[in-house]
Amino acid sequence: MSDQNAPSLSRRRLLLLAGTALPVAAVSACGVIPTPQPPSQLYRLSPKSTFEEGIPTVPLQLGIEPPLAPAGLNSSQIAVMRGELTMDYFARAKWVDTAPSMVYRLLVESFENSGKIVGVGRSGVGLRSDYELQTELREFQAEYLGGATVPKIRVRINCKLVKIPQRIIVASHSFEAMREAPDNRMHNIVKSFDLALGNVMKKIVGWTLKSVAEL
Repeated sequence: MSDQNAPSLSRRRLLLLAGTALPVAAVSACGVIPTPQPPSQLYRLSPKSTFEEGIPTVPLQLGIEPPLAPAGLNSSQIAVMRGELTMDYFARAKWVDTAPSMVYRLLVESFENSGKIVGVGRSGVGLRSDYELQTELREFQAEYLGGATVPKIRVRINCKLVKIPQRIIVASHSFEAMREAPDNRMHNIVKSFDLALGNVMKKIVGWTLKSVAEL
């Protein structure tokens, strides 16, 4: 009688062991689920609203092209250079838009805030431009170079002023500003970006209006 029941008992033991093993496997699987990372903090910059005295008023319309930018800067991530030939990005910190799109919007607003031009907007979108401003965002990063412990913010924008409809370049210039951040806190680094970009946009608005007035 006991010999006939032995296989049945062995099967029961195997089933019980298999049943107890399942929760262990489930616990192990739960252990590899990645921990959710906190979302990135979004940052924005501000347009210029004050300008140097003597900027001429021009009865013209200006079309502005969205800035060109190298791939490393054509991103919503905030660029940082820790070496001459390397580029990285700050962790969990982003612009509200890609850097070129954000700069474009702020540049248009800065021209509007000057009150010195009849109309300004994106080229070819319902605007009969007299001139077109083509821009290229060449530098827009924080730099820790030469053993620096706090970053310097570098902004450089190249501009070309084009006469419409001839599409002739009548003036060109590069504008650059550098601002050292007071410390490594992200909000102070962003404030330094705001000051550097504001300095460049102020120069671009003044140069463009003066160049148009002299043509």
